[in-house]
Amino acid sequence: MADPAAPPRSPRLTALVVASALFMQNVDSTVIATALPAMAESFGSDVLRLSLALTAYMLSLAVFIPASGWIADRFGPREVFRGAIVVFCAGSALSGLAPSLALLVAGRVVQGIGGALMVPVGRLVLLRMVPKSELVSAMAWLTVPALVGPIVGPPLGGLIVTHVSWRWVFFLNLPVGLLGLVLVSRLIPGGKPAGRRALDWPGLVLSGLGLTGLIFGAELSTRPIFGHGIGLAILAFGLGFCALYVRHARRAARPVLDLRLLGVPSFGVSVYAGSLFRIGVGAVPFLLPTMLQVGFGMSAAEAGLITFSASIGAIAMKPAASTLLRRYGFRMLLIWNGLLSVVTLAACALFRPDTPWWLLHGVLITGGFFRSLQFTSFNTIAFADIRQHRMADATGFYSTMQQVSLTLGVVTAAAALEGSMHAGGRSSPAPVDFATGFAIVAVVMALSVPVVARLPKDAGAVLSGKR
Repeated sequence: MADPAAPPRSPRLTALVVASALFMQNVDSTVIATALPAMAESFGSDVLRLSLALTAYMLSLAVFIPASGWIADRFGPREVFRGAIVVFCAGSALSGLAPSLALLVAGRVVQGIGGALMVPVGRLVLLRMVPKSELVSAMAWLTVPALVGPIVGPPLGGLIVTHVSWRWVFFLNLPVGLLGLVLVSRLIPGGKPAGRRALDWPGLVLSGLGLTGLIFGAELSTRPIFGHGIGLAILAFGLGFCALYVRHARRAARPVLDLRLLGVPSFGVSVYAGSLFRIGVGAVPFLLPTMLQVGFGMSAAEAGLITFSASIGAIAMKPAASTLLRRYGFRMLLIWNGLLSVVTLAACALFRPDTPWWLLHGVLITGGFFRSLQFTSFNTIAFADIRQHRMADATGFYSTMQQVSLTLGVVTAAAALEGSMHAGGRSSPAPVDFATGFAIVAVVMALSVPVVARLPKDAGAVLSGKR
C-alpha cells in the first residue's frame, strides 16, 4: 500500500498529521449543538430554525463525499487533502464572521465541502503511505477523532460560549488548520494523479439526492414539531433516489459509489457490520449527555466531565490494538470485542441518578476502549483486499456509509426515546425512557456480530501479523 517512491516516514507521525485535521472537523461538527442557543439569540432567530439551517453541513457531506475518490485520483491525495483543509478553514472564517443567518448557512456549506474531502482523502493518504504491516497501528491513531471529537465537543462549546463568544467556535479552527496545512506540506510526500477518468455525473446527482433525502428526512423525523409526515415523505424521496442510483450503478462502468466493491468479502462485511455497529456508536453522543442533564438533572459541566471518560478509554486502546490483533486475528477479535461493546453500551441503560460516580466512569472508560478497538479493526480490515487502483473508490464509499450510519444512530436513539415517552404518556423524558433508548441501540449494535462471523478465519492476517 505504501508508495515506493515516497521517502520513509513514521506511520504514527503520518497518522497523527492526518488525524489532527479530522479531529478539527469532528469537534467542530459536535460543538455547534452547544452553541446553538447563543447563536440563535445573536441572529434574533429561534434554536429550531437555526439547527435546521445548520443541517446544510450534513447535506454538503452527503453530496460531496461520493465524489471524493474521483477528485483524489484526478488531482492527487495530498493536494486534495491540503485543499480540503483550506476550504474547511475558509468556511470556518465565513461562519465566524457571518452577520446574518444566510451567510452562516453559506459558511457551513463551504465547511461541509471541505469536510467531505478531508475524511476519505485523509484515509487514502494513510493507506497509500503506510506499509500493510504497520497499518493497524496507524489506523488506531486515525480512529481517535471519530470517537473523541463528539465527546469533547459539547463541553468545549459550553466553555467557549460561556466565557468568550460563539464565534470563537469557528475561529479556533483556523490555527489548527494552518498547523495541519504546514505539517501535511512538510511531512506527507506528493503523489502522481492516478488518471483522468470521467466523473460519473448522473451517479453523483442520484446519490446526492438520495443521501440528502435520507439525512434530511432523518433529521426532521427527530423533530416532532414538524409532524412525522414531512420527515417520512422526505425519507421516501431519498429512498426512491437511492433505488434509482442502485439501478444506475449496476449499469455504469465506473460509478461514483461502486457497489461491486461489496463483493470483496472483507470490505463488504466491514461495510454491513460496521454500519450496524456505528448506529450504536452514533447514538451515544446524543443519548448520554441528554440523559445526564435532562434525566438526571446534572449541569452541562458535570455531564461533560462524565462523558469525557469515554475519550480516556478510546485513547487508552491505541497501544493495545496491534498486540490484540496479532494474538487473536481480526475475525475472533471483532466477534468477542463486538459482544463486549454491546454489553458496555447496554450497561448504560442501568444508570440512575444515584449511580455512584466511579461506576459511571468505569463503564464509560471500558466502553470507550472496546468501541475504539472495534472502530480501528473495522477501518483496517475493510481495505485489506482492495487493490491499489480501487483504493480511492473504496475510501469514498466507506466514508459515505460511515456518515449515513452515524446519522442513523442519532435518529434511532431519538425515535426510541420518543416512542418510550409516548408509551408512558410522558411529555418529558424520564430515566426509563433513556434506558429504553440505550437498550434498543445496543440490540442494533449486536446485529453486527453475526455479520462479522462471515469473515474467513485468516481474514487480514497480513495486516494483523497473526499466523
